Amino acid sequence: MTATIPPPTTPDPAPGTRRDGRRRHPLGGALATAALTVGALCMLFPFAWMVLTAFQPDGSLGSAPRFGDLTTGAFGRLDDAMPFWRILGNSVWISVVSTLAQLVTSTLAAYAFARFTFRGRETLFTLYLATMMIPQQVLLVPLFVEMKQLGLIDTYAGIMLPGLASAFGTFLIRQAMLTVPRELEEAALVDGAGPMRILWTVVLPLVRPALATFTVFGFMASWNNFLWPLVVTRSPELFTLPLGLSALQGQFTTEWNIVMAGSVISVIPMLLLYLAAQKHVVRSIATTGLK
Repeated sequence: MTATIPPPTTPDPAPGTRRDGRRRHPLGGALATAALTVGALCMLFPFAWMVLTAFQPDGSLGSAPRFGDLTTGAFGRLDDAMPFWRILGNSVWISVVSTLAQLVTSTLAAYAFARFTFRGRETLFTLYLATMMIPQQVLLVPLFVEMKQLGLIDTYAGIMLPGLASAFGTFLIRQAMLTVPRELEEAALVDGAGPMRILWTVVLPLVRPALATFTVFGFMASWNNFLWPLVVTRSPELFTLPLGLSALQGQFTTEWNIVMAGSVISVIPMLLLYLAAQKHVVRSIATTGLK
């Protein structure tokens, strides 16, 4: 008969004590909570004001929003002020195509930089990242001249073409791919899988949080892009939502309830996308913080 020794256990820390032995300071926690609450309220206040203004009647726009006077009249007049639903469709089409193209190009480039060895790889990757340091305003004139020579001014292709690749997306996905164990790829290689099959069946499922995070950021950048569509488009039929909402602001007077109604609708797709990808985005941020 042999005696069994129970495995050693670590006692739980006392209340108010962290696992590293240091005690939590209640005043510090309260101050942090108060600071975060104030910051959250400051960020939510413009959004709440936008929503309330969108439901205000014309006669009360100069005063503080009142809940008793709320109306949906501004939403019904949106399409009278501009071809709103066509402009909304333009933004959806351009943002979806640009985001999908960035996902494809960034994933392929990231896989090449993370797993393939070739001469000048580090130099090329450094140059690739250096493009992130160039302000968009510096590239406006060269891009406009290039689009004009290609005959793409005032076209959907002219709006989307400069945004079909992303250095940020390549960097983000590459860093996630570097955490994937090479043993998994070697096992797939022994089974006869090629590079593209390994990428599709082994690597991509393990970097889904990074892909979801980049999808949110890429879609948001394309959805909110104002400067480049302003430069390259002339026809109102090609306007995106930022351009359309800007056109609602008159020289002498502006119907702010209509502008805010359009702004409320423009926020909805981004909220839905983030809510759908929230789990992966949070996981990606948490994983990045542990590396």
